[in-house]
Order: sequence, then structure tokens, then C-alpha cells
Amino acid sequence: MSDEPLPAAPPAPLLRLLDYLTRQRHLRSPAVRAAMETVDRRAFVPKSQKPVAYDDTPLAIGHGQTISAPHMVAMMLDMLAPRPGERLLEIGSGCGYHAAVASRLLLPNGEVYTVERLAPLAKLARRNLAAFENITVHHDDGSLGLPEHAPYARIMVTCGAPAVPKPLREQLAVGGRLVVPVGGRRYQDLVVVERTAEGFTERRRPGVAFVPLIGEHGFA
Repeated sequence: MSDEPLPAAPPAPLLRLLDYLTRQRHLRSPAVRAAMETVDRRAFVPKSQKPVAYDDTPLAIGHGQTISAPHMVAMMLDMLAPRPGERLLEIGSGCGYHAAVASRLLLPNGEVYTVERLAPLAKLARRNLAAFENITVHHDDGSLGLPEHAPYARIMVTCGAPAVPKPLREQLAVGGRLVVPVGGRRYQDLVVVERTAEGFTERRRPGVAFVPLIGEHGFA
């Protein structure tokens, strides 16, 4: 795990952050709030960023990547609505924070598989997530998904894609939900894809900004 163990009780600055997100209506789900209370964001950011770990902003984690702003983590998980016992795929492990929060929503018996294309960040995520018994980190091209463990009830993509990657659609279970930023390299819409027995439905929320998804079904 990271060099700072998870606290026995949420630190006061974390609670103030979650109260702020609640007032701003970014954090609406009691389940998501409870999950965010158990995962201290400060334990996942580099030493240089720890003084601002509880700010509601993306933070650099090295290699041109960022940890998402807390409001975006809350919004994506609210839209994704993971449930206990489900299998979830994350594309873009980063430092592991988003997967850590999601994993708490799947207890008991649920699993998170997270894929990171950058070897140093995959190594960092494994270290940060060592104490999370239901998360597995893979170093690979996330735009291809992770077919060996498909289908997934929930898929979340924490980087912007030019279109919804076809492999992720194919690996989504019937009745499942996929949340992915879709658009250009700098700005995207947050797209929610649901799979039914008849096919796929989509809805969009505009105005998000994620680092680009690089890979066979992402940006070159």
C-alpha cells in the first residue's frame, strides 16, 4: 500500500471536502459518500501534492497523468451505480484512488479489475492498492478492455476516448452500465452506455476534461 495507511476514522479535512461536494450536489449517493469516507485521497497523491490533497481539483501524479477531482469521482460513481457482488472493470488505474473507492461499493464479494498502460503507474497502483483485497491491477492497453474476465456489470473509463471503444461495449454484460468520457483530447462528454437484450442505449453529460485514452481503440 502507499506510505500512509488508511485511517481508522475519516480525517476532518476529508469530511469537510465531502460536505462541500454534497452542498454542491456533486455527491448525491449516500453509498458513494460512505465509500469516499473510507478512502483517504491524501494517501494516493505524491508527497508534493499532499498539502492540497483535499482540494476539489485534479492533481498531477507523474508521467503526464492526473488523479481526478473528487467531484468527478463522485459523479462518475453515482452515474455508474456499482452494487455489491458485481464485477467492475476500470480503464486507467492511475494511482489507484478511483478503483479504491469503487471497490468499497462492491463489498461483499465484488471485484475490480483495473488496467493501466504506463508501467510505472501500474506499479504505483499495485503498491497503493495492496491492502484492497478485491482489486487486481493489470498493465496493458486499456482500450482493448480485459476480455479474460468479461463480462462486466460495470465499466468505468477514467480517460477521454474519441468514441466508445468497441471492445468495452462487447465486454459489458446485458443489464450492465459503462461510463466513459468521449470527445477530443482536451474536452469530452461523459457518456453513459447501458446494454439491454435488444442492444445499447446512450445518454450524455457535456463538459468534462480527462487525459486522453491512448491505445488501439483510443488516440494514437
